[in-house]
Amino acid sequence: MAKRHVKAEPGERARLEVMFEKPHLLGTLFGQYDQNLVAIENRLGVYISARGNKLQIEGEAGAAGRARDVLTGLYNRIVAGQEIDSGAVEAVIAMSSEPMLDGIIRHDVAEPPRVMIRTRKKTIVPRSATQVTYMEELARQDVIFALGPAGTGKTYLAVAQAVSQLITGSVDRLILSRPAVEAGERLGFLPGDMKEKVDPYLRPIYDALYDTLPAEQVERRIASGEIEIAPLAFMRGRTLANAFIVLDEAQNTTIAQMKMFLTRFGENSRMVICGDPKQVDLPQPGTSGLADAVARLEGVEGVAVVPFNIADVVRHPIVGRIVQAYEGPDA
Repeated sequence: MAKRHVKAEPGERARLEVMFEKPHLLGTLFGQYDQNLVAIENRLGVYISARGNKLQIEGEAGAAGRARDVLTGLYNRIVAGQEIDSGAVEAVIAMSSEPMLDGIIRHDVAEPPRVMIRTRKKTIVPRSATQVTYMEELARQDVIFALGPAGTGKTYLAVAQAVSQLITGSVDRLILSRPAVEAGERLGFLPGDMKEKVDPYLRPIYDALYDTLPAEQVERRIASGEIEIAPLAFMRGRTLANAFIVLDEAQNTTIAQMKMFLTRFGENSRMVICGDPKQVDLPQPGTSGLADAVARLEGVEGVAVVPFNIADVVRHPIVGRIVQAYEGPDA
């Protein structure tokens, strides 16, 4: 059972009421054991009570208004057929403090949200203010560097945008890559053929693919060559045209590897380079090709750099707290 830990906030108090037209959707809105309502109460310091298809919100005026916007936004997403989980609730609460995101938080269900990515399995909307900027850049820039900690959606959104452009015919193929660098471990000899040897390094990319495309389509498109998942070393000597190219864990490229990768760019292509500059697993961290490339290319026409931070973590809220603990003043 979710527990309420509501703290009274100073300032002018308000009592707001919001009514929903489809009462049968309120169970999904409230969550199991009212966990979504409790999360909103605890985060915003308000108290929410339900009667029929009406909710009453009591608390400091600004917080009560935010709670109303969050509830309305979540309800509209449910009406539009989108899934609501604890991450979505936390994300909408976080974004409700950003006035620029009003059209995303509370968009009319008759209209699509201002920023979104459509795939075969779901429609993806941003879960943080930085994700709004990132998704806009994914739709218009040639080369995008996405920098920041784990859990901010860098790779997931890049793969989702790639899938969206593939199914609409904007590109002919997807090329998803990452350097085969061990994260602080020495795994030794791996059995199997080349695919079996490199697949463990590419698992996060597979996970994003299967979340945005039906499994049979992923397998069919991989078999046909429309989707290619390969280690960075396989990119050498190629020109990648009519393709959406994603490089993950880019902080583990050397300067030479990054230059090689960027110069693969061909006609009608888009590149997204994702990485966390603070998580370099190279023997000599100072040689990371990601930091070098950003320093050289930031401000170049056609190149966008989108920095994420701890506030943008959209996994379980504890992930953000863990990242903050490791990146604190004593880190």
